Order: sequence, then structure tokens, then C-alpha cells
Amino acid sequence: MLAYVFWHWPRPEIERGQYLDHLTAFHQTLAANKPPGFQRSVVFRIHGANWLNTEGEAFEEWYLLDDSAAMDPLNDAAVSGVCEEPHNRVAREAADGTGGLYRLRAGTGDPAQAKFATWLSKPAGVSYKDFYAGLEPGVTLWGRQMTLGPTTEFCIHTQTTLPNSNKLTLIYPSPSASSVFNSTTSGQ
Repeated sequence: MLAYVFWHWPRPEIERGQYLDHLTAFHQTLAANKPPGFQRSVVFRIHGANWLNTEGEAFEEWYLLDDSAAMDPLNDAAVSGVCEEPHNRVAREAADGTGGLYRLRAGTGDPAQAKFATWLSKPAGVSYKDFYAGLEPGVTLWGRQMTLGPTTEFCIHTQTTLPNSNKLTLIYPSPSASSVFNSTTSGQ
């Protein structure tokens, strides 16, 4: 599984509630009109992402994909057809943004269950095999692909805080919708 992750934040004059409404409307429209290979999306509100050009809150969108072949259909669907106007509303209101590509390395691959994110690099002198083997049980590890993205090499999603972790606030799907999703897919 791959994840295209996109970070953005609204222009200062844009009302936050309006921005969130437009962002949610875009994700709802995309979910109702899934392109091939697109599984689902998750949006978090974050603070303190040192790789972004903002000190305020930002939004982190996770687009979960079957594989890299799903990237072109997602890109096309997000900016055309029924998604075009919902996408354009958010894009017009955004101050800036950046994205990256990440592969699931360990764990469940359901970002909606994460409460915290820790961005880190593999320690020097530690093999990837040993790094993966040293992960705590229950964490989800995402690895940056081809150095595409502004972050360090890895993101660990957890239910509990780790050193240097950032709190994630789930925006989309709503927390109640996320629990419904998990109960309907847990047996698959």
C-alpha cells in the first residue's frame, strides 16, 4: 500500500470553518467517485510540522492507494469531473502546500486510527532489517519513497505518544464514521 500525503494550510484571511467545510466536501466527493486504485482518504489537523512554511495549524491529507499505478487516476480524478469544483474551492483558499509519497512498511495501514505521528530517520549504523525488527508492537510505519517529500525518512503512527511525536486530530472521516469503517472492514 502507498500513501500520497499532502500538507496545506489556509490563507490568513480565510475563515477556518469554511476551509474545513470545503476540505471535507472535497473528500466526500472523491470518496463517492473513487478512481481505480484509490482506497480512501484521511485528513488530520496538525501543529508543529517543522518542514512546513507555517507555524500555525496545517492539514495533513493521506490518500491511500493500492500501488503506484493508482497515482495518475487519483491525480486526474481529484481535479476534474465532479471533484473539480470542490478541489478548486480548497485550492483557492490554501496559502501553500507540499506533498510526499510513502509506502506502508509495518502495521495496519489505517491512518484514521492514529493519535500521534513521529517523523524520524533511521539511526546511522542501524540496518533496515534491525530498524524494522526494533519497532514496538502495534505501531504503523510508513517509509518515504524515492526521497519524494519534505519530511524525514519515516513516519510512525501510534495510539500513544513517543518522543518527539505530534498529536493528530482526525478531521475526515469523522471519528464516528472511522469507527464504522473499521467495524465493517475488520473481518476482511
